[in-house]
Amino acid sequence: MGEKEIVVRAKKRERFGKNEARRLRRAGFIPVIVYGGDAEPVAAAAPRSELAAILRSETGHNTIFKIEIEGVGTSEVLFQDWDFDPVYGRLIHADLRRLLQDQTIDVTVPVHLVGNPVGVREQGGILEQVVREIEIRCRPRDIPEAIEVDVSHLGIHDVLHVADIPKDERFQILEPPDTVIATVGVVREEELAVAPVEEEAEPEVISKGKKEEEKGES
Repeated sequence: MGEKEIVVRAKKRERFGKNEARRLRRAGFIPVIVYGGDAEPVAAAAPRSELAAILRSETGHNTIFKIEIEGVGTSEVLFQDWDFDPVYGRLIHADLRRLLQDQTIDVTVPVHLVGNPVGVREQGGILEQVVREIEIRCRPRDIPEAIEVDVSHLGIHDVLHVADIPKDERFQILEPPDTVIATVGVVREEELAVAPVEEEAEPEVISKGKKEEEKGES
């Protein structure tokens, strides 16, 4: 994933409950649970800013890092779940999954479309990406930042499926093969209905006036 090793230092939690969670957050920490692997789950308090920075990084929730819990030890982990405050948008909780060297895990990774489809550049179509993430199974160190798929060959009405993604020995795609990744559609222009122009009728007052004048002369 990345060459730089990230280490987050945390403290084991001895107190629990909503009041304690609020106290931690006011102090710049958030409650975390570290579980999985070959050890028991551990409740800890970790710096919010450091975990939030990892989530904002290029590799995001797929970033592998170490958490060093005082009095417990160090584990290599990955984000399993996390919550943000719906009002302020701050990270308020995280579940971290321990990793084992030979273990395979299921993760979601972005799908990046590469190239300009022939149906767009020559046929006036529009490229639509239907799926932006797919689930894969791999070893933690083999998690790709993204899966790039070439779409330059797609013409009008062509569809790219999961089955069309080139095989990669580093990971197994878990999505159904017929899942649509992208398609090139037609740009439809609305036909403007032209309302018929009615001929202006001659004002009746004029014709009536003429008839009355004719009567008066006769």
